[in-house]
Amino acid sequence: MSSWRSLFIVLAALLWSSDSLFRKPLTQDLSSWAIVFFEHLLALVFVVPILVRFWPKIKTINFRQWWAVIYIGIAASALATVAFTASFSYVSPSVSILLQKVEPFVTFLLAFIVLRERLPHKFWLWASLAFVGTYFISFPEIVPQFALYQKGIIGVILALTAAILWGGATVFGRYLLNDIPHILVTALRFIVALPFLAVLLVFNGGFSSFALNSRDLLFLIIIMLGPGFGAMYVYYRGLKVTKASVAAILELVWPFSAVILNWIFLHETLSVVQIIGGLILIGAIARLTIWPARNETLRPSPSTVGGLDSK
Repeated sequence: MSSWRSLFIVLAALLWSSDSLFRKPLTQDLSSWAIVFFEHLLALVFVVPILVRFWPKIKTINFRQWWAVIYIGIAASALATVAFTASFSYVSPSVSILLQKVEPFVTFLLAFIVLRERLPHKFWLWASLAFVGTYFISFPEIVPQFALYQKGIIGVILALTAAILWGGATVFGRYLLNDIPHILVTALRFIVALPFLAVLLVFNGGFSSFALNSRDLLFLIIIMLGPGFGAMYVYYRGLKVTKASVAAILELVWPFSAVILNWIFLHETLSVVQIIGGLILIGAIARLTIWPARNETLRPSPSTVGGLDSK
């Protein structure tokens, strides 16, 4: 039975919900590449001690495991986070966050293809329902006028790209966790992403193309300590004493609370159709992930991110 410490998962979800409150304003001053680069740079405060502590374990990582680490670092920690951040410039952060809930379906599919795991019962039924919800969130006018909706489509594509990359990282993270502690997987993910982000930043205007003011630095530190490393720490602490099925329920606090916070503080509202679409999508995800014990091993592992390493 889960103890009161399961509430740490709720706390982590609330921290993830606060991410857009600080990430959205940063997009006004910094490029998506710069925001994600500085997130990873600041995280070195935690990453370096972890790498030093686990150095003997790092030396035992084999070739296949390194390929998985590289994918997680470049695809999930770098590219997915950049795509997620960039989507804020085209669509409401609430839309981007709701679209991230397609990630479990991507994870199940890739686990089926790569790890040969069985798909949950009635997977395609719930996947189809989730697609309907995703469509309503993306195109609240039901029949999209593509000529007038180009900017919104770019945002939807960026958000879904992030979800797909994070879904793939979950599968590779599950593979790594067979032999490597999750705290080391997270540290390796950050350290691998950092030089990749630095190179891409140079090719996208370099460090002279922006001015990092005191507010930006404060927001970046808050993101790293709160929705980033801080959220992951309390999340894993709660997960130690929480069943996967219960954790799946508690994690749904994230999209609901994020939409409410964005509505209040960023004035990012959703239409009635988008709210209905969000409820359909979250309902389909809940039905698929909150499954009997026989399917708990198929639930997406919290090894990498998503969301926000979440997440």
